[in-house]
Amino acid sequence: MKTDRRDAAKLARCHRAGELTAVWVPDADHEALRDLVRAREAAKKDQLKARHRLGKFLLRHGRRPDGIRAWTKEYLEWIKSKVHFDQPALKATLADYLEEVDHVAARIVRLDKSIDEAVRQAPPGIRAVIEALQSLRGVAQTTAATIVSELGSLARFESPQRLMGYSGLVPREYSSGNRVQRGRITKTGNGHLRRVLVEAAWAYQHRPNVSGGILQRQKNLALDEEVKKIAWKAQQRLYKRYTALAARGKNKNRIVTAVGRELLGFIWAIAVHTERQRKQLTQAA
Repeated sequence: MKTDRRDAAKLARCHRAGELTAVWVPDADHEALRDLVRAREAAKKDQLKARHRLGKFLLRHGRRPDGIRAWTKEYLEWIKSKVHFDQPALKATLADYLEEVDHVAARIVRLDKSIDEAVRQAPPGIRAVIEALQSLRGVAQTTAATIVSELGSLARFESPQRLMGYSGLVPREYSSGNRVQRGRITKTGNGHLRRVLVEAAWAYQHRPNVSGGILQRQKNLALDEEVKKIAWKAQQRLYKRYTALAARGKNKNRIVTAVGRELLGFIWAIAVHTERQRKQLTQAA
């Protein structure tokens, strides 16, 4: 039997025993930013589908470019100038697929500009963490905004291990007695968070280096020295982790998943440091 009265009584007993776990409810600012970055993620998925449709259409009709990388500017120019069909039906199909690819590309550009504007207008606490996370390799503004909008305040996690478990990047465990057996990752957490973490983790297969986009972000955002130290430590630690696992013959996808899990620990350290520093400045003011 299930009734509201019985459920309320059960919740009251659990609350009295301290067995309830509080959940984070996003405020209006986090929820608005989350909807925007998820809209961009949806646009990227639509772009992949549109490109697949056009690419398979050309492949079915034996149209392949020589020495041109797929989906570059030259590739699209080749399709528009060199690919022609005699049948009106095929002409209409090609035009429709091209229009969809161009439409989705313009949509992503528009959403990127909207994310830039949303971050600039975000509350100082949210903006500070987004900027600090960009000190990490593989974490640009969109990735940082996704992490912050999906997780909220990272200081609510007592330790990076709690955050790793929340993300679903920790392995399943089937242990009994003296036997310890672990399996695939649980995937019980936030799928959007896992996606950006795994994408960022691919950057750590390269030797530690602060140049290019990372150096530009650190200079433009005037980041705290402690944040830069944590980011540099992350590069050294995660590169060693990647190369050690690769030397053992591990599958690349599993390596990147393991690196992404450890990357989350450095993200926690940077975010907590930034949030505490921001809190101290607010109290001092």
